Amino acid sequence: MSKTISLKVGILGTRGIPNRYGGFEQCAEYLAAGLVSKGHRVWVYNSHDHEYQGKEWNGVEIIHCYDPEHKIGTPGQFIYDLNCINDARKRNYDVLLQLGYTSNSIWYRLWPKYCSNVVNMDGLEWKRSKYSRQAQKFLRVAEKWAAQRGDVLIADSVGIQQYLKDTYQKDSFFIPYGAEIFDNPRAEVLSKYGMQPFGYDMLIARMEPENNIEAIIRGHSASGTDKPLLIVGKTTNEFGSYLLKNYGKTAGIHFLGAIYDAEIINNLRYYSRLYFHGHSVGGTNPSLLEAMGCNALIVAHANPFNQAVLGDDAFYFNNEGDLSEIIKNFTSRPVYESKMTNNIEKIRTRYNWPNIVDEYEAVLIESVGRRKKI
Repeated sequence: MSKTISLKVGILGTRGIPNRYGGFEQCAEYLAAGLVSKGHRVWVYNSHDHEYQGKEWNGVEIIHCYDPEHKIGTPGQFIYDLNCINDARKRNYDVLLQLGYTSNSIWYRLWPKYCSNVVNMDGLEWKRSKYSRQAQKFLRVAEKWAAQRGDVLIADSVGIQQYLKDTYQKDSFFIPYGAEIFDNPRAEVLSKYGMQPFGYDMLIARMEPENNIEAIIRGHSASGTDKPLLIVGKTTNEFGSYLLKNYGKTAGIHFLGAIYDAEIINNLRYYSRLYFHGHSVGGTNPSLLEAMGCNALIVAHANPFNQAVLGDDAFYFNNEGDLSEIIKNFTSRPVYESKMTNNIEKIRTRYNWPNIVDEYEAVLIESVGRRKKI
């Protein structure tokens, strides 16, 4: 889009870039670089112990703030966000983009008043089963604070957008995440894992209960398939350790740990026979879009968020029994070529990063304009 304004944008709420963790980090990485390429100055907040210690990345300025999560666990996120917000108060941003609210909305009184505060409201965090009832109760309050205090809200799915309207009577901008179309497959990448093209199934996820990893493992094993299941994701947390202990020696189940090399992970997606996506909480999931862009044939958990993205172009399961039946009845990928082709087209026309960057840019510029009118 043409514009006569160059913004100073701060982005916080992530562990930092380049991405070594998850969806918000992926968003920050693509969005920050994209905004810089369009003439804006962008600062991204990184944990002090992030693997990347540079002060600049692809034109994006990096600010490292102390993050004690490695010492004290989850409470450290609140201190990290406080440190980021305190730094932001000293700078002259036009807009501060906060990706998520779980540990920064508690500090809403400290959000800088001189700039527009734009909040991506993430998914329904209080529904995540990894949290205790007390934590879930707090997260509902944190969500309310963010919804009420944000100058502008962003929803990454139409479901979240409607939820914000119904629950808080707040309008929001719907901007999903993006992905790229993977068009350079190299089957030799599979040799490292002893796999053959389309001779295995896989999933990629954080090891959390609401991602239905255990149901996928159990359903896959119960199906009697001779195809191995590759599981990509860190197993160092409590639930990951539980899965590794209980299923690490199960025949056909291979825990590969976290993989950050894009070429490797995209080839694994591309050459998978079936790709399982068990995420049940949240909006438009970045890893789902990436699988679509890799021409994966997707078996997804049946919930409104996944269905809004995939429509008829996936298989759906509610439990391990459903998943087992899908695998038993599966014939061959060519039979379902239209599902994969349709998903690729969705990435090409809707869920691509240039579109997403344009939409964020328009919202950020508008948010600054709104503030100047106040």
